[in-house]
Amino acid sequence: MRWLLLRAWIVCWLILVWMLLWGNVSAANILSGLAIALLITYLLPLPAVPVEGRVHLLSLARLVIRVSVWLFMSSFQMAWLAVRPGPPPVNAVLRAHLAIKSDLVLALGVNILNLTPGTIVLEIDQTRRLIYVHVVDVSSDRAIKNFHNQIDTLQRLLVAAFEREADWRPVANKEADRA
Repeated sequence: MRWLLLRAWIVCWLILVWMLLWGNVSAANILSGLAIALLITYLLPLPAVPVEGRVHLLSLARLVIRVSVWLFMSSFQMAWLAVRPGPPPVNAVLRAHLAIKSDLVLALGVNILNLTPGTIVLEIDQTRRLIYVHVVDVSSDRAIKNFHNQIDTLQRLLVAAFEREADWRPVANKEADRA
């Protein structure tokens, strides 16, 4: 039942995107969007992603609020760097370790960093859980320390929202428990 609801949601989402691309709602756009959505979902299915752990709503709310504050603040910082007089800011590629177990949560963390103005993840070492991030304005030790503090906070919030140790059960263990 869950699989069917997920497929229906994907089809509805693709129809909505199709109508937004065309710019108007009409019977022809809805039907052609349905045809395209069904073709995409059946000919190009997404692989199943193992989901371990549980979502903790209060911790997720803390994550959303903190990320919103980061996005707001870094947008103003980047705007100031663009208009301020003086030389351009010093940029660097910094390495950070994310002790996150799930690939899905790691991808979420990387996407949060990519959405934050002034940072872009250049490389992910999936086995060692290292990320290499291009950071704008690392002109002082304080700025570098702030970046690493932000990474530590992001990691802590992601673990609290999705990977608490008490709820963590890797997929392999779940299959072994069923046997």
